[in-house]
Amino acid sequence: MTIKALFWDIGGVLLTNGWDREQRADVIARYGLDATDFTERHKLAVPELELGRMTLDEYLSQVVFCTPREFSREDFRASMEAESQPKEEVLALARELGGRHRMYSLNNEGHDLNEYRIRTFALHDFLLGFFTSCYLGVMKPNPAIYRLGLHLAQVSPAEAVMIDDRIQNVEAARSVGMQAVQYINAAQLRDELAALGIH
Repeated sequence: MTIKALFWDIGGVLLTNGWDREQRADVIARYGLDATDFTERHKLAVPELELGRMTLDEYLSQVVFCTPREFSREDFRASMEAESQPKEEVLALARELGGRHRMYSLNNEGHDLNEYRIRTFALHDFLLGFFTSCYLGVMKPNPAIYRLGLHLAQVSPAEAVMIDDRIQNVEAARSVGMQAVQYINAAQLRDELAALGIH
């Protein structure tokens, strides 16, 4: 069957992760925060953030600014945003494919960071829509988010490809009938997509 739509993870594929373990560790160390306390608070708050039920400011109030700090909320937020970096080879491939294929994001992210990353890296130039956990109220690897993305894009599972760096998300996409490619590097991704007829 002809592939009609591509669904891209953003963090770990098109860009570096937004606020994953490595990014948090970097910022925690820079600001001299207690890693254990931060991690415990983060664990409780992050699902609400990524499901769109908590703003980034509310998350920061619970996780960082629950006690007086010598740095500002604005500086901390800027440090969070600065952790996002482009994966240039993959972005170039996605822009190239975007001229010939319908493409969407299917990703887990909080609203504020998602909007920042879309805007900063001009992801709307080649992605037609953003099926993000904060908008849909469900997160990968729950199969429901893949089914919802397929409904919104109006494609059948067999006509769609999910591109993700995490194997559990790739497996979840396959569980609903989608084709799926685990991203390792840009050259491997290009080859695997070509094998599916996506050039």
